[in-house]
Amino acid sequence: MTQKHINELTYKIIGAAIEVHRNLGPGLWEKVYEKCLTKELIDMGFKVDFQKTIPINYKGIDLECELRYDIMLNNTIIVEIKSVDAIHPLFEAQLLTYMKLYKKPKGILINFNVTNIFKEGQKTLVNEYFKKLPTE
Repeated sequence: MTQKHINELTYKIIGAAIEVHRNLGPGLWEKVYEKCLTKELIDMGFKVDFQKTIPINYKGIDLECELRYDIMLNNTIIVEIKSVDAIHPLFEAQLLTYMKLYKKPKGILINFNVTNIFKEGQKTLVNEYFKKLPTE
């Protein structure tokens, strides 16, 4: 796995989100976009997991918690879906925490309640796991 490969996957994921947005437009519930994006990504050949509980190990003890990511692709990238007026910094913090807990190198925050996904509706986040990967 390389940074270049993950960036190529990211491009395809954002393209799939644009396709969903092009067909549905803004203003629907997050779950609608999640289901449609999941179908689009599966059709593209991605391995897709969704709504899995994130395990919390606190000081060596496994705790039952209800934290759930929206979508994980190819066991590498976590996608959080929103349909809100604006991306709040809390959403970014949430995604970064999910990435840390799952030890995943990249996350994509997608807000479908915009006019243009590419320009204003997506934000990619990377962490130390991404930075440690080879570039090529």
